Amino acid sequence: LKQVFNKDKTFRPKRKFEPGTQRFELHKRAQASLNSGVDLKAAVQLPSGEDQNDWVAVHVVDFFNRINLIYGTICEFCTERTCPVMSGGPKYEYWWQDDLKYKKPTALPAPQYMNLLMDWIEVQINNEDIFPTRVGKCKEEVL
Repeated sequence: LKQVFNKDKTFRPKRKFEPGTQRFELHKRAQASLNSGVDLKAAVQLPSGEDQNDWVAVHVVDFFNRINLIYGTICEFCTERTCPVMSGGPKYEYWWQDDLKYKKPTALPAPQYMNLLMDWIEVQINNEDIFPTRVGKCKEEVL
């Protein structure tokens, strides 16, 4: 397991919600509803009196963290040799473009594509203009 969770590979630490903040309370509420075995539709329903953008932001960060953990457990099996293409089955191939290093869509091995994707998502999540840490400060046009 030591290699699976090697932070120099793909695994990124969870973004934490500060205890005592409203975002932390929303996170606890979301975790409790998802772990209680209730209907998924009810689990993601906006709690009464809460800001929709804050609720969505909490779920986006949680989703990213869960995907990161899942990918961390399988990344050692998907190498540039075993996964030379980032694909969604035989009919779909994903190419990377970021307008920085990759100005045009570029075919990449799956691990390289995933590393770039996870880095890009992490930058978005850590961008205070998109995901502010203060409750009620989300920009509606971004979300």
